[in-house]
Order: sequence, then C-alpha cells, then structure tokens
Amino acid sequence: MKKTKYQLIADEIRSTILSGALKVNEAIPPELQLQKDYSVSRHTVREAISLLVNEGYLRKEKGSGTYVSDAYLTQIHQGNKKTIGVITTYLSDYIFPSIIRGIEKELSEKGYSLLLASTNNDTLQEKKSLEMMLSYGVDGLIVEPTKSNQYNPNLSYYLAFKEAEIPFVMINAHYEELAAPYIDLDDVTAGFLATSELLDNGHADIALITKIDDLQGKNRMKGYIKAFETQRKVFHSESIFTYTTESKAEMLEKLRKALLNQERSITGIVCYNDAIALEIMEIIKVLGLKIPADLSIIGQDDSFIGTAADVKLTTITHPKETMGRDAAKWIVAAIEGKNKLLDSIRYQPELIRRESVAKIEDKKPKDI
Repeated sequence: MKKTKYQLIADEIRSTILSGALKVNEAIPPELQLQKDYSVSRHTVREAISLLVNEGYLRKEKGSGTYVSDAYLTQIHQGNKKTIGVITTYLSDYIFPSIIRGIEKELSEKGYSLLLASTNNDTLQEKKSLEMMLSYGVDGLIVEPTKSNQYNPNLSYYLAFKEAEIPFVMINAHYEELAAPYIDLDDVTAGFLATSELLDNGHADIALITKIDDLQGKNRMKGYIKAFETQRKVFHSESIFTYTTESKAEMLEKLRKALLNQERSITGIVCYNDAIALEIMEIIKVLGLKIPADLSIIGQDDSFIGTAADVKLTTITHPKETMGRDAAKWIVAAIEGKNKLLDSIRYQPELIRRESVAKIEDKKPKDI
C-alpha cells in the first residue's frame, strides 16, 4: 500500500533520529518550517508528528516545541530480548548461506533468535536495514559492510548503535573510517597466494579481475602487486580489470575483447572470487580457448560452484561457516559481558590446487 504524505514525512524524521543526526532532547524544526520543507499543510505535519509521538520518538512541550524523546531508546533496550540482527550483502546465493548457517547454529545453541536482512550491496537498502534493526531493538548486530571501499553515507547509524550500547561486529570487511571490530580473511595474502601460484608456474602476463567498491577487492589487488614485487617482476597495468557492483557486464566485455585480440599474451587470470571466475571461464569457452591449456585461472572463496565446473577451479580458502560461528560467539560474548576486550579476528587463507592452472612449460611441444 502506498504511504501517505504524513507517513513519508514521519519516515524521514525517524531516519534522522535513528541515524543520530537528531539527538535526544534536541528540538525538531518548527511546524511552519516543516510545512515549507515538505510543501504540505499544517495538518499533514501535525499528523506526522503525532505518529512519532505515539511511537516514542518525539515529545511535545506546550509553548516550547517538539523534541526528540528518549522513550525510543528505552524501547530498544526493553524490546525483544536475545535477538541478534544479521545484515549481509546477499542472502540466498554463493557463500552467504554457509555463513548464515554458522551464525544460526551458534545462536540457536545459546538461546538467541535471528533477524535477517540483506542490502544487495546498496547503501539505501543498508540504511533501511539498519533502521529496521534499531526500531526492532536487537541486542546485537552482525553486519557485512555495503560497498566497504567507498564513502558510506550510513556511518552515523553505527554511532547510533554505539550510543544505544548495542554491540556490533563486521564480517568479511569493515569501514576504515570507523573504529569497529571485524572478522575477516587476510585478503592481501589471498591475492598474494593466487598471483604467486601463477608466477611460480611460469606465467608473466597475469590479468587481475577485481571488484573495487568492496574493501576485499582493494586488498586482493594489494596482494597481486605484492606478489610481483616479491619476485622482482613487473605487472602490466592494462592487465588489471576492475569493476563495481553495477559495472560488471562492461568489465566482462572489456576482458572478452582483450582475450580475443591478445595483443599481449595473457596466460593467467586471478579472479576476485569464484563466481566471477566461472563467468570468465564461460567467456573463455565461447572464444574457443581451453583451460588450462590456453589460460590458467584462479578464483577466491572455495565455493561449491568451483567444484561443479567442467574444469575444477583452483581457488583460495574462505572460512564461511566458521566465520559465522565465530561472529555469533563474538556478539554473544559482547552482550553477556564475558569479554570486555573483544579483538578483531583475521583468518589466514590457503591455496587449494585443482585443475585450472598449468605450467607454461607444459604448453611447449616436446622435443622429438
């Protein structure tokens, strides 16, 4: 059902309060100002204010104005107890079901319930998810950051969680602007291991396919560069193909043309994850090239799809379910005060060799 004007105004004011932009006991703009800001009648403004007063977000003081009430904070603390909010970029595909399964198992054992939301790596959806968690009154939050390598307009919401004394921990990445705990993979080492494997097998022109709106992609690029530096070799900057959540299709087309033209001789590809690796493997197949005879390729995350491919994918480990369980243990310990000095957790990746990498020497014809 479409929301009325007063409900939309109430939503905006509520968001401003939940984000921390309007503090407890701070006055909201006068009714006349709100009328001008939203181009609505005084009656509509009053309906919006009345709704927020009933919800505990505002209080009216006769002859003075309307102020942010502390009643909504009380609701947060006295709401549904033993509920953990979980926000991930995606829910139903790739490695996320395994992470969520780990969280769910641990929380269930500890007697906590789970409230799930996803952002589809979109900051507006993240905002809505954070507001929902605050309004619901979760006792703790496990969150995978949205577009963690870009400025995020929702950072103030995390400060609102801190102000409400709701602990939170980030998984897979973190916002570098925030002093917040996180549980992640050493992505620099992950990129280093993948690239070193190709260099050790005699590959010189190695393409890197990496996602640059997420922190993992930036760190995996650091690992790629570090591998070349360690072996005192030079990489080709034009062999680095970057993309964002929205620009993947354009990047794949650019890569397809590069592989088709082969002005240089790319012989190996390091991929941001297994999912993009499989899409690239399909492009390679359509171009009539063979893996690993013509091109070697390495993924990341050791997902089930890597073993389902025609050529089993060499990849890098990701803790998945272990990460989920550790995140759940971390947040329960924070809530129950069992550990006042909770540290971040960083897992060390390992290379899993399968069928998608060949030595350059193996491609040369044998002497007769």
